[in-house]
Amino acid sequence: MEGETQEEDRPSQRLGLCDSLHTSVHDQENSPTVRAVLCSRVCRVYRFQTNDQRWLLVREQMSETPLSFSLPKKLIRMLIHELTNRSQEVKELGDLSPHWDELRLDVLDHCNDLLRCYQETLIELDKLSASSCFKSSTSKSEQHLQFIPTNLHTQRMEVTGPDGVWYDVITFGAPADHHQAFKHGGLRRLLCKHTKHQDSFVSYSRDESFRARELLDSLAQLQPLIFGLAEELLSISLEMSPARLKQILDSLVYQTEQFVHAVKDELVRSARQEIHNHCNIRQLHANGFLCDNMPTNQNGLQYSKEEEEYDEEEWDRAWANVTKSINCIVVMVDRLQGKEARLRGDISPNHDRFEKGLSMSEIHEQLLPLVVTLRDCVREAVEKARASMTFVVLQEAVAASVGQGPANVLQRRHAVFSQALSAVVCGFMLKLQAGLEDPEFLQQLHKVGVLAQFEGLLSTYGEEIGMLEDMEVGVADLRKVRFNLVEAKTEQVDDLLPTNGVVINVPLPSESFASLPSELKDGCLIPICPVLFNIGINQQQSFAERFGDSSLQEKVNQQNCECLKTYCQTLQQALPDMAGIQSVPDMLLSLDRSLEAKKRKNVEVLWNAAMVCRKVNGIRLTSCKSAKDRTGMSVTLEQCVLLRERHALSQQHFGRALDTMRRYGCRMENVQKNIGNRKFAFSAVQLLTFPKLYRPPDGSYG
Repeated sequence: MEGETQEEDRPSQRLGLCDSLHTSVHDQENSPTVRAVLCSRVCRVYRFQTNDQRWLLVREQMSETPLSFSLPKKLIRMLIHELTNRSQEVKELGDLSPHWDELRLDVLDHCNDLLRCYQETLIELDKLSASSCFKSSTSKSEQHLQFIPTNLHTQRMEVTGPDGVWYDVITFGAPADHHQAFKHGGLRRLLCKHTKHQDSFVSYSRDESFRARELLDSLAQLQPLIFGLAEELLSISLEMSPARLKQILDSLVYQTEQFVHAVKDELVRSARQEIHNHCNIRQLHANGFLCDNMPTNQNGLQYSKEEEEYDEEEWDRAWANVTKSINCIVVMVDRLQGKEARLRGDISPNHDRFEKGLSMSEIHEQLLPLVVTLRDCVREAVEKARASMTFVVLQEAVAASVGQGPANVLQRRHAVFSQALSAVVCGFMLKLQAGLEDPEFLQQLHKVGVLAQFEGLLSTYGEEIGMLEDMEVGVADLRKVRFNLVEAKTEQVDDLLPTNGVVINVPLPSESFASLPSELKDGCLIPICPVLFNIGINQQQSFAERFGDSSLQEKVNQQNCECLKTYCQTLQQALPDMAGIQSVPDMLLSLDRSLEAKKRKNVEVLWNAAMVCRKVNGIRLTSCKSAKDRTGMSVTLEQCVLLRERHALSQQHFGRALDTMRRYGCRMENVQKNIGNRKFAFSAVQLLTFPKLYRPPDGSYG
């Protein structure tokens, strides 16, 4: 058994053994995408004996990634842009009733607090070197690094052979807000405290808010346009000019039809229902939120919704009255110009015959009440629609800001999401690069999406239960993320790094992009199915199981097991002939049994979940508090198990291989770069509480 060292930053120290690795390994390693995603690589090369006495060449590689900093910075810029827009939107809503104006001020204060904090954070991050790719475990509590994942690395094992097999795990400190700490718990607990306030607002999506703002803009343009054309129609009626009258009338009809089409939006109807539900005893301004002329009872109080049923047809009558009004005007003009001539199409610049016996003043008098009615109906519809859309915009702003709790809670959620996002995007890009020549995998992406399996090693005791509460929410928030594959402008590193938002644009070199299925090239969005399984393995977990509470861990594991089953069932239905898919139900059954076993520190849950993940081409991610000690034990164990199960590593040499990787491998280098010495942070007493296979070799711990 041999182990050798290689660091990418010192090419002169490359050892001869590395040159004997299969060329496909180097081909993928040197691809533009991998070069853009990975940096500061550290390698170890091993030679292990197999069951049939052959030598197995293995290279272990640990790399940093520029995504650690680039993606969080882009996310912060996006949040700043979003908060700025939201502030401007609610400022532009006009005069509101005192109650809703107070709510608007709450939204503005909330947005301004976050804006100030995010702008300061971005300034501090921009001061760092452009080559910054790593946040050490000792820096995890620093405020300006709140959004940066702790100790994010790719852990890759490459096994030589005809196919040059790769096994990847993304390792990073559990996504959690160490700056705000965990005195009051993590996100799960903090968000639960604010659910009681969520009944006071209606949840509208960002798309619905955007539609509402578009409608408000349309109303602001169409109402004065209709009023102006109506006035012009009256003026022209005094000039005895049929051609000009017809021209103005056609324009008025067209603009009125556009108006009716806009206000008939179903969003207006549903918003009016919600307004009625939320009005109760508040009378709101017509140009803010409107409870239309709610009657009062004998005590002078407005009726509540229990006292007066909502009239669902009221809104239909409002816009229908606009249509009837414009039709009346058309009929009147037809009559005035001569019905027969209009039916023959004989209205032309030379046709100037009005109904016999009518003077100009009489024509004006007959049109005037109809035009006044049209204006009144348009004004009423505008007031109702404007009130409804204002309601939607403000409610969405409330839900996205104060509805999420205090500014510090939403900031915490953004920071945790940022850390989880950076890790999963890194894993996706490596998984995509490895599968570009696999048609089955590409079909899986656009039909089902990609699985991301997070393995947690946090205890459910002390501060770490708060970290698990953060991590649970951060992982769940990834469900809103979608990947979109795009063609890169060039193969320069900056052009191959993803841009983010809810949709992450992942650039590919032109040649790779051209080989994609048409669905992916045409912009089919790739969803993520994130699942989290956590098993505490340290001494604190022993305390939790004997004297505390591990119910959160059990609940998280059970809920995510159901999500995993749903993903696998969907995959099997979409790709029933996919290689190895038939064995997945048995694997899920083993996972179920391990969850039901209720054993202490039941690491079989993690092993079974990881097996399912690899079988369905998922992204593997492993975390503990800092991704240093417990994570090092986990990934080295997983590597050796893979070598034993898939590459015939001799059982006789399994223990020695595991000790060698832990004592001399990349994870020891990870400890060194984080804390400055080559010792895992375990005491001899603590190790007695660890599952046996998770213990480091003698002499490698403090």
